[in-house]
Amino acid sequence: MILPEITEDMLVADLVAAYPFSVAFLASRNLHCIICGEPVWGTVEELARDKHFTGDQISEMIHELKSEADKGST
Repeated sequence: MILPEITEDMLVADLVAAYPFSVAFLASRNLHCIICGEPVWGTVEELARDKHFTGDQISEMIHELKSEADKGST
């Protein structure tokens, strides 16, 4: 199965479905993407901006998410 590319404009629900590790990854950064067992609405960028992440911080987080995803696929 080919997984979608992780991007800032990816829906949180799609990220969680494709990359289950992302729930713990985001939670460790105080970005809670699961509420009552359901992914939150919106994009990864919107979630981060709601917590006052800067553009640079969001870019770094996306880079780290991609690195973690690459580790899991090897």
